[in-house]
Amino acid sequence: MSRHVAIVTDSTAYLPPRTMERHGITAVPLTVVLGDQALEEGTEISARSLALALQKRRSVTTSRPSPEVFAETYRRVAGSGATGIVSLHLSSEFSGTYDAAVLAAREAPVPVRVVDTGMVAMALGFCALAAAESAEAGGTVDDAVTAAEKRAAGTYAYFYVDTLDYLRRGGRIGAAQALFGSALAVKPLLQLDGGRIELMEKVRTASKAIARLEEIVADRAGSAQVDIAVHHLAAPDRASALAERLRVRLPGLADLHVSEVGAVIGAHTGPGLLGAVVSPR
Repeated sequence: MSRHVAIVTDSTAYLPPRTMERHGITAVPLTVVLGDQALEEGTEISARSLALALQKRRSVTTSRPSPEVFAETYRRVAGSGATGIVSLHLSSEFSGTYDAAVLAAREAPVPVRVVDTGMVAMALGFCALAAAESAEAGGTVDDAVTAAEKRAAGTYAYFYVDTLDYLRRGGRIGAAQALFGSALAVKPLLQLDGGRIELMEKVRTASKAIARLEEIVADRAGSAQVDIAVHHLAAPDRASALAERLRVRLPGLADLHVSEVGAVIGAHTGPGLLGAVVSPR
């Protein structure tokens, strides 16, 4: 068995499977509850199935992994030769996933550092990649945590949704903000700020909102070397068009990821989501 620092994250990081395999990153799945069915994100429910359920106004909720699931994951990873584990998770403002990981870490057979990144989607994924690259270079648990936290501090996530209703239902945005957006029939642009979803700007039409999203991302990236992720739910044309425009506009673009979000994030944003993550190297 090789001795190494292992990286664990959760399914909302939305890292490509090949990337996770290449870097030895393990993802613990969150759960989507569709009606009376509890389904694991990434294996038992697809983003497309989730979008169809939302469009039919079926009851959809989400839940964290249990501490027992984390405990089993830590035991398995330790059994593969890990001398320490860095466990990186979505913002604790969105989910109890971080708390469940902390409980499990107390009983783990090797030291585990659990980090609330304050991020989600590829904003979390880029943090996991930074930690994995540090570990691959021979870094300690502390080194990997520092690399992840540094990446998180420079990473920004912005997104457009067709409606704030899904975020309001899930308690991820204040009722007053959601009501304000609905009353004026505006199209909202949001951002991650302090681990929370905050309403950033209100634009009159979808096309203007998406154009404004592009401007915000381009301004944030500037000429720096950056990784970009473009996310969507049931809006592949929007995502590919935005990605191509950013590819042309950003002189320092390193990697560009385009992907559909999974069912957990999709349950809280609804179909039509278009998001962009800017993460300087």
